[in-house]
Amino acid sequence: MSSIYRIAVIAGAMGAASVAWAPVACADGIEPGLWKIITRTATGGVIGPPHESSKCLTAAQTGDLATTFSPVAGTVNSVCAPIERSLVGPRLIWRLVCKGQLDMELTGEFNFDSPHHYTATVQTKAAMAGTPMVDSQNTLEGQWQSACSP
Repeated sequence: MSSIYRIAVIAGAMGAASVAWAPVACADGIEPGLWKIITRTATGGVIGPPHESSKCLTAAQTGDLATTFSPVAGTVNSVCAPIERSLVGPRLIWRLVCKGQLDMELTGEFNFDSPHHYTATVQTKAAMAGTPMVDSQNTLEGQWQSACSP
């Protein structure tokens, strides 16, 4: 298998698995609205520059934690176990494991310290045919900005 194909498979799996984890809510809820998310990625001991993004969350999204704020599995030639998830007080913890052509483990821990702020750590590990391909950690900080524009 070519290295370009391997990278494409891993990137696709990571992208599909990470689509939903950037903004997250607490058990009591966070404010719907425009959220600024700053993500820092560490891979192989090297921390990349911060990446800033924004996302507008509706009341329906902040009210459905399981759907909106957990990773979504989407791998090629791999099977994912049901996600393990725990939401207790201001903490959401989840774990997703996929096995097959690409073995992948995603873990996340989110701490919602107020309706307008959260921090999170998401660990991604992936291997193909026993060879480690990805071992990275994302640190996220979310800050509520304003109501969403209509």
